[in-house]
Amino acid sequence: ADIAAGRVVRLSPHVLRVTAPNPGPMTGPGTNSYLVGAGTGWTCIDPGPANDAHVQALVEAAAAQAPGARIERILVTHTHRDHSPGALPLARATGAPVLGRRAAHPEWQDDSFAPAHEPQHGDRIAVAAGATLRVIHTPGHASNHLCYLLEEERTLFTGDHVMHGSTVVINPPDGDMGAYLRALEALLQEDLEWLAPGHGYLVAEPHAVLRGLIAHRLRREAKVVAALRAQPAPATAKALVPAVYDDVPAALHGMAERSLLAHLLKLQEDGRAASGEDRHWRWLG
Repeated sequence: ADIAAGRVVRLSPHVLRVTAPNPGPMTGPGTNSYLVGAGTGWTCIDPGPANDAHVQALVEAAAAQAPGARIERILVTHTHRDHSPGALPLARATGAPVLGRRAAHPEWQDDSFAPAHEPQHGDRIAVAAGATLRVIHTPGHASNHLCYLLEEERTLFTGDHVMHGSTVVINPPDGDMGAYLRALEALLQEDLEWLAPGHGYLVAEPHAVLRGLIAHRLRREAKVVAALRAQPAPATAKALVPAVYDDVPAALHGMAERSLLAHLLKLQEDGRAASGEDRHWRWLG
């Protein structure tokens, strides 16, 4: 079935999905908000954009589950503007506290975000009987990115760390390719059955998907290395894009340049590339 904004989809006894009406090139069919809980107590993961209709849909979805049911807390995976701005109006509508981390860099972030608490890696949140969320810090796409693991169902709410059907942009300075790859590797140690992404459908075979993402990024890194070696002189990230992203439509090269810069910064961190103040990159070997 197609994903439709505002439709309440039951994914398991403890999980509902409601998709926001913000489809687009970077958001796919829209941002997924998840309600996790049972009976009268529900937790919202990623309230999405500050859209009145979507906020109302979340309130009504929780209320429909049992007499007196309500949203008791709001969790945010990260503070990009398609994931967290809905936290403020949803908190006003429900009285629920907002939990999430502030980003290390303010650029492209939701400046309305003001959490009541900043969860730490490994924290456990009992959201209902038989439903416990464990906080996993997964920096890379964003410095403050958190995933939430519903331990009893082995379902990982991935925000933008893992998306359905596509890769994510790693946009420095808040995005960090090295951190992203390390966070993907760490998730391979978790017992997972499903990934519940911020955009798109549930994803099966999580470990195969994670390994595929790691392999994809390392193949792209190899193309960056090859492009650097082929340059007769140091080159800008923009000049390297056509060679490194020759499999990506030119219309997307602007965003691809941001991820390419993230690859270059990782190579610099690894001691394999360097640039001067003019941001021209050279291979060190």
